[in-house]
Amino acid sequence: MKPENPWKLLSRREVYDNPWIHIDEDRVRNPSGGLSLYGRIHFKNQAIGIIPLDEAGNTWLVGQYRYVPDAYFWEIPMGGSPPGEDILVTAQCELKEETGLSAERWSVFMRLHTSNSVTDEEGYVFLAEGLVEGETEFEDTEDITVKKLPLADAVRMVLDGKITDAISAAGLLRLALVRPDLFPKTE
Repeated sequence: MKPENPWKLLSRREVYDNPWIHIDEDRVRNPSGGLSLYGRIHFKNQAIGIIPLDEAGNTWLVGQYRYVPDAYFWEIPMGGSPPGEDILVTAQCELKEETGLSAERWSVFMRLHTSNSVTDEEGYVFLAEGLVEGETEFEDTEDITVKKLPLADAVRMVLDGKITDAISAAGLLRLALVRPDLFPKTE
């Protein structure tokens, strides 16, 4: 049984809209009965992350400077899936664009909400296996460094705070938990 929503929407005002996001300001009655203002950020695309994995246990990360936080980040390859586009098609295109890789086997192994207190953004993480290397096809806005490394090293980067992107961290850590066979045994 789905719990009843204790929030009551009293009014909504559009604040901003562009091709990627829509922002509303909602006046609500909160669960304790008080009045509150809530900013709602609607992402028009679904977030898609991909963890490419070869037979030797290696993966690929992409490094790029992100404008909004004004910092350089290491991440799994990712992008946005427009409404109506199959998320697998988006994942395949993003992997090819950012790493030059294509994959024979694809599986969605994680669904997540990126920051559910302010946005309805939903994300998916794919595992891509049976990799074939090719040429990258960067978009005009991308200045990307591609790095191949053991999957265990990428997970260690999350644990050491060197990968802080939420989708990348969640995907890599979940893969470490559900596929311990991918990590070398330590004596």
